[in-house]
Amino acid sequence: MSIDVLNTALAVAATGMPVLPLSEGKVPFGNCRSCKKNACGGRPHMKNPGRCQCPAPCHGWAAATTDSAVLTSSTWAVAWRRAVAVAYHPAGADLTVVDLDNADAVAWARDTLPRTRTVATTRGEHWIYRGTMQSTNAVRPGMDIKSRMAYARWLGPGTGIQVDLPPVVLALVVGEETTPDGRHGGVVSSDAGRSTWDRTVATGCRHTERYVRTGLDRGRARVLARTESGAASQAFGVARFLAGLHTRCPGPCGLDSIGAEIIDAAVSVGVPPTYAQRAVARGLDTGERAA
Repeated sequence: MSIDVLNTALAVAATGMPVLPLSEGKVPFGNCRSCKKNACGGRPHMKNPGRCQCPAPCHGWAAATTDSAVLTSSTWAVAWRRAVAVAYHPAGADLTVVDLDNADAVAWARDTLPRTRTVATTRGEHWIYRGTMQSTNAVRPGMDIKSRMAYARWLGPGTGIQVDLPPVVLALVVGEETTPDGRHGGVVSSDAGRSTWDRTVATGCRHTERYVRTGLDRGRARVLARTESGAASQAFGVARFLAGLHTRCPGPCGLDSIGAEIIDAAVSVGVPPTYAQRAVARGLDTGERAA
């Protein structure tokens, strides 16, 4: 057993922060056989609430706990033996983590956000505020929000005085949900227009139908494979990559239909529709501007 990692987890849990082990790659351990692909119905407070009472650290962030008896149980010992780090569920401790992933993001935060408790990371900083909100990736370049239905890696208590979650951080997510995407005439949605891409919606595309369809099917498969976590981030990446393939096309290339298929895939593995729509809209926009 990784005694150091477990001892860290117990110390963090004692402060009131629900914790869980992270495996190689610093991601949660996968579900057990009974819970694989959410066959159990999911744990309460998951995106698809259920009645799962599995004693193992299944269901990612939803497994996080402050109960030392659970953390030191024989079931969790299997995970601790292979754990490389500790994570915590921010909202479970009434917290929001603004994850700043590079120097530019840190500089923006220092110019824009109220100072709060700060934790140094490998590439940037975590700014920790009191209060909870919706978790969203890529609210700005190099900036993620981790609070509800999310986990953050424990990197120490940090420094500074923790303050309340400011409106400027809340607005990063709320504004994105309510602001139409002018280029597409609205936030990308699987309810808008056609939901399947074919040549009839891509009359100005320079690629063959087989080429586009193959790329889209592979992209959808990558999203569908993320049954535990990360499907929204994967949808963003797929949308960005696929949009980037069409930067030299005269258009139209049917990107709305491509986006709709990616959204449908993300929603089918439990991503809330608004999360999926926003992630794909950002990905398409980023990919089109990448050339």
